[in-house]
Amino acid sequence: MQSGGLSVADALDRLRHLPFEDLEFACIDHHRHLRRGFPEVIFCPGKTTEQIVQIFRNMAGRGTNVLATRAEPGVFDAIAAAGEFPAAQYNRLGRTITLEQAPVARSKSVLPILTAGTADLAVATEAQVTAEIMGQRTEVICDVGVAGLHRLLSKLDRLKQANILIVVAGMEGALASVVAGLVSCPVIAVPTSVGYGASFSGLSALLTMLNSCASGVSVVNIDNGFSAAVTATMISRKIEGM
Repeated sequence: MQSGGLSVADALDRLRHLPFEDLEFACIDHHRHLRRGFPEVIFCPGKTTEQIVQIFRNMAGRGTNVLATRAEPGVFDAIAAAGEFPAAQYNRLGRTITLEQAPVARSKSVLPILTAGTADLAVATEAQVTAEIMGQRTEVICDVGVAGLHRLLSKLDRLKQANILIVVAGMEGALASVVAGLVSCPVIAVPTSVGYGASFSGLSALLTMLNSCASGVSVVNIDNGFSAAVTATMISRKIEGM
């Protein structure tokens, strides 16, 4: 405003929407990327398609990167139909919508994301997409569960080079304990709802991970690949001084 590049009215309008903007059905936190290093993320369940599109449009209009999680295909179809965000991408397996329009510093390290089985890939993919849009390079190592430990041991050299690991497992959730007993870095365990009746939709895996006898295991909520990725990326950034 002092240089004359912005009118008083425009300056007041921008200040009015800081640090958050009230859309009546949502208060969008525009300062979150300043505090946390990444903008607010849209959690789609419980919102109408129209609400999601409006939130997406508002956030994208700020020029930031946008991530929406647990998005059904119809939500992405509505965003694509708006024609405003041709670069938006939908990951059907991870149920994520991403829009990359601002450069992000890429990590030096690679974050391994392990799954006990192929059935855990949806949660692992959510974690991968989340970490990647935050600038963290990733590698998914699939189907290395305790039913065949030789598969895990064949990857051990790569795992030992990591700053931090994400382990995604359903059934009894034992993989996180096994991995944590083999590596010197922190392990973030993600229990999934994969399993038969007595797995209680992920509760069995959750309790196993919480009761791990291996040190250095931290546990997020059932199927919460998003939170695991955010935590892992934040730790990796601190290690790399980003």
